[in-house]
Amino acid sequence: MQVSAASDPGMGLVIGMGLGTVFVGLICIIVICYIMGAVIKLFESRKPAKPEPVSEPQTPPAAEEPIANKEELIAVISAVIAEELGESAEAIRIRSIRKVS
Repeated sequence: MQVSAASDPGMGLVIGMGLGTVFVGLICIIVICYIMGAVIKLFESRKPAKPEPVSEPQTPPAAEEPIANKEELIAVISAVIAEELGESAEAIRIRSIRKVS
């Protein structure tokens, strides 16, 4: 069975229809994204504002407790830092120690 030349679509028509379908689909996705963004903004503006939590009165920080074995603490810290850096403990000099939190 032979197909006549009149029913055979040209290659350009097939390519054009494929590209057209893709671009129409992409445009639809963009439009849907804009619509969804507008809807989300609408619902966000309707949401009641969160009440600010009541903060407790600020208390002055307690006096720092003295470190019992300061030399031992310095030795431990310098040993850990030396191990991480791959140096000897004598190459590390700790100038000050303060509590972070």
